[in-house]
Amino acid sequence: MKNVLLFIFISITVFYKPAFGQDTVRVMVRHHLTSQPIPGATLLLVGTTTGFATDTSGFVTFQLPPNGARRLRISAVGFRSILHTLATTSTDTIRIALEPSEEELDEITVSSTRSGRTVADEPTRVEVIDNEELDEKANMQPANIAVILRESPGIQVQQTSVMSANATFRIQGLDGRYTQLLQDGLPLYSGFSSGLSLMQVPPLNLKQVEVVKGCQSTLYGSGAIAGLVNLVTKEPTRERDLSFLINGTSALGLDLNGYYAQRNEKVGVTLYATRNLQRAFDPNHDQFSDLPQIARTTLQPKFFWYPSTTTTVSAGVIWTDEQRTGGYLPSIRSESSTGYTEANNSRRLATQFRLEKRFTNDAVLTIKNSFSRFKRAIVLPTYQFDGLQQSSFSEINYFKHQAKTDWIVGANVWTDNFRDDSPTTGSGTNVIYRQTIAGLFIQNTLTLSEKLSVETGLRSDVVSTQVSATPSTDQAKVFLLPRFSVLYRVSEHWTSRLGGGLGYKAPTIFTEDAERLSFQGVDLRSIRSDQTEASMGLNWDINYRTELGDKTTLSINQLFFYTQLNRLTILTQQPNGYDFRTANGHLSTRGFETNVRMVYHDVHAFLGYSFIDTQRRYDNLTGMIPLTAKHRLYFTTLYETDKLKTGFEAFYSGHQQRTNGTITPAYWTVGFMIERKWQFSPTMKGSLFINFENFLDVRQSRFESLVTGTPVQPTFVTDIYAPTDGRVINAGIKFKL
Repeated sequence: MKNVLLFIFISITVFYKPAFGQDTVRVMVRHHLTSQPIPGATLLLVGTTTGFATDTSGFVTFQLPPNGARRLRISAVGFRSILHTLATTSTDTIRIALEPSEEELDEITVSSTRSGRTVADEPTRVEVIDNEELDEKANMQPANIAVILRESPGIQVQQTSVMSANATFRIQGLDGRYTQLLQDGLPLYSGFSSGLSLMQVPPLNLKQVEVVKGCQSTLYGSGAIAGLVNLVTKEPTRERDLSFLINGTSALGLDLNGYYAQRNEKVGVTLYATRNLQRAFDPNHDQFSDLPQIARTTLQPKFFWYPSTTTTVSAGVIWTDEQRTGGYLPSIRSESSTGYTEANNSRRLATQFRLEKRFTNDAVLTIKNSFSRFKRAIVLPTYQFDGLQQSSFSEINYFKHQAKTDWIVGANVWTDNFRDDSPTTGSGTNVIYRQTIAGLFIQNTLTLSEKLSVETGLRSDVVSTQVSATPSTDQAKVFLLPRFSVLYRVSEHWTSRLGGGLGYKAPTIFTEDAERLSFQGVDLRSIRSDQTEASMGLNWDINYRTELGDKTTLSINQLFFYTQLNRLTILTQQPNGYDFRTANGHLSTRGFETNVRMVYHDVHAFLGYSFIDTQRRYDNLTGMIPLTAKHRLYFTTLYETDKLKTGFEAFYSGHQQRTNGTITPAYWTVGFMIERKWQFSPTMKGSLFINFENFLDVRQSRFESLVTGTPVQPTFVTDIYAPTDGRVINAGIKFKL
């Protein structure tokens, strides 16, 4: 989309109220090209932290402080920000027209930190993948979000099963259980479902993805040691949004997606529906699937109610049903019943509720709740693991904005129950554990000057875990978690952030090692209520941003990090299987990430490099964490006009250490995408796209055999360090009505 000079038209209205000594200002923000209102636009009083947001009609009314700032900075996602000086003698509404912009990432408002600040003004370092980039990634993989996270420096998507292609993700080398995956700030994808979550969350109803690396325990409690990923979904607007995507792949996959959203004065609705089909795919012709057979249906309806201009209530449901089967191809196709198969059958039902009340004193009260019921069965020829996990999350928080400081205080309760329904161990009453976490938190963001902002937080959690093999006399554990972040603006082009804090992870049986074993032979009752892991972390980043000329920008971000994890819960092999125990020692991860982004007219280029050095210092073990690449490099370019979008990417993964101590080969993967767009009418547009993923056909099966033995009793590689599906070409059509 080409940039057009923004302009401000009409005049200014300022209503003077002598009783309060303040001026009341009414602003209307519109799209320059379409004249459509821009909801959620941010208006910031320059020199202060006082900010306001437009409503769904593009309007906002606020009072200026007496003898205060008279300059506004107006910004919105996808638009260029502007500065405007207020004239107190005007009598009209201020009407602002914003120019569309493809490169204004720093103006995105993040929700994970709950401060309502933009990326540029937030002391906590936040990476935001915006809607435009999500749209590009959806062309590559519309069935799940794995590709979105895989291409972020410092994040490694780790496949845990050759046959079922289950996967989790690691931030800065730490196991996936140390990262929280959230949707709209609610923990819906943890525990028993974590090995499937990346493969089951489609991206097409997402507005943005927020990634925070480093300890975030103040607001999110247990598990946010390595960081968090927050999936922010779209909300309805007055303009109808009806869109469809149909995608087919050379790997015998089919994706059907539909999204609808619209609202009026009082109510709104969004509805997202997907159907994903995948036939078993065997690119290396060993008669075992490298992509499993999948049939998945997802429905996500959400209802919004606006009883007043200051109150929003939303409630939604997420329902997913999936059958996933990998293994010996003739058996999957019902040609033979003697070969090995591995099935994962799962069903998720989750609810979401949120009430937000905004007050005239720049305060917001938020109440939210979620409930998740996840049923999963892992079926092997001679083994079945069947379980039901039910969890809930409830929170109330109060946010108060003042001239120089923001406060947020709140309390939340998280419950988690897991029941083993396996036919070999019980009949639906074999409870493994019940866990309750109740927490109080307070966070302050203080603007000391135009150059310096400080964010501090403190959380106290009470954790109660009742394990089947643990006596009921176990006492609840109390944790105190401080955190801090500092933002320093060195100059117009240079900024720096420093942050750190303490974290913990409550006892859990859902680890990468247990998932890799399909929980077979794992003594789940060996987990103890006192097996709580603790951490300390520190990160520091330097950011440089400048304009090199007309429509040319350069930004460089250099991040350094260190995390130490104590009291690790590890899975240890015993004569009769595996059990959980607390390791003697610690684990540390350190390193740095380099991110370079350049925009030249319609060309975007990005270069990312991560160096991750993990060190095991427990139980006489030394060296790196297995299957963690020390060096990773990512390069991509994107060219986009009104009618054409093309992208190229190259990804390098360095050597990794196998669990037996040997070293894996390094490899490159290359991809290319092209999309042709049409505007059929003012309200209808469409596009055709084709994507060549892993064009060089890099596969782990080219380095070693993935399966040995017979079709009935195969032996699979346990360490998956490279793609297993090889080259995949997908093409499809998108249209919006």
